Amino acid sequence: MSANISNTKPGLVEPLKVDLSKNVPRMLDLVKNTKLPETSIYSSLGSSAGIDLNVLRQLQNEWITNFDWKSEEEQMNSHPGSYNHFTTNIEGLKIHFIHHRSEAAGAIPLLLLHGWPGSFLEVLPLVKPLVEQAKTSDGKDVSFDIIVPSLPGFAFSQAPPPTWTVADTARIFHTLMSDVLGYTTFAVNGTDWGSGIAYTLYEQYPATIRAAHFSMIPFIPMLHDQLTADNITLSESEQFQAERFAKFAATGTGYFVTHTTKPTTIGLALQDNPIGQLAWIAQQIIDWSDPRAGTGPSVLTYKEILRFTSLYFLTETFLSSLFVYSSNPNGFRTEYSKASTDAPLLYSNFKYNNTFFPPAVVKKVGKLVYWNDHEFGGHFPGVDNPPALVSDIRQIGSYWSSP
Repeated sequence: MSANISNTKPGLVEPLKVDLSKNVPRMLDLVKNTKLPETSIYSSLGSSAGIDLNVLRQLQNEWITNFDWKSEEEQMNSHPGSYNHFTTNIEGLKIHFIHHRSEAAGAIPLLLLHGWPGSFLEVLPLVKPLVEQAKTSDGKDVSFDIIVPSLPGFAFSQAPPPTWTVADTARIFHTLMSDVLGYTTFAVNGTDWGSGIAYTLYEQYPATIRAAHFSMIPFIPMLHDQLTADNITLSESEQFQAERFAKFAATGTGYFVTHTTKPTTIGLALQDNPIGQLAWIAQQIIDWSDPRAGTGPSVLTYKEILRFTSLYFLTETFLSSLFVYSSNPNGFRTEYSKASTDAPLLYSNFKYNNTFFPPAVVKKVGKLVYWNDHEFGGHFPGVDNPPALVSDIRQIGSYWSSP
């Protein structure tokens, strides 16, 4: 059931400057004054029982000695190519978004959607390359107008009611693109919760959504025996990915259960605790990413993890971001069904993602026209392998047809 919503018409678009500097001294004081143990009887467990103590101490030390939020903020506001931040009001909610237009003719409007524990920061490395004109693999010119909204309850977007669903978010993002920004057709990209919103747009607005790209789909992946029962055979690389998902399903979903059933408990416990938020967020980012993260082509360094966490803490949205789980207990579907649309679906498969969907499974949910495997990258490809993700998204240009 959809949340109760306001009938307020979309409001004016207003520019936004990212300025959270007044909250930074207190955040850093809390970081400095948080005492972590020098050692622990559990240290021998490494990361098998959660975030490694040594890793957390390294992150804390870098936060204190080598992290400059002012510099990060300046990059968000005035990066070469300019990240243009705006807010608008849709159905009574203030929604933040980045809107960057290409100078090339015929640019494809593209909605880039993040998940948890991500934010708009997760896809910033994609913005400048995608607005520039380039070639698809078959030689077609392609460029994009890029729109990156913050999900309701994340960063600068207002927290929605506790019954707010991914379908509600899909609807207001459709309003953002169609009524506020004036696009008659557009493409979508999403991962994590962003994949659920993107897929809802893909299946519910076939006349408007004319292409979709995913690196994850909002369905529960099949385990190895289920794939076998469905006569789906796996390559050696795919078997590795299936085993990685099986391990995640067995030992990596504690955070999911907590967010879905008791979001206020963990949210309030960590709301004023930056090191606590860091431990909770960093564990997921590290576990779900390529173990080579931070080495080229990845830009997912400790600094990036600190940027993600700082944004949550400084905008005071850690608690509200968790409600995307409790508001959507069935947000990742158990039954596979195909969207009633002829719009092309493109998919990028990154080896170290924590979920795995072989091509035969992705074909069950949409018109799969493009599939690409990547040996490098994981759940956050926008920072873990941005060149590969940019290249794959550009292939939308080979299949784009606007009525």
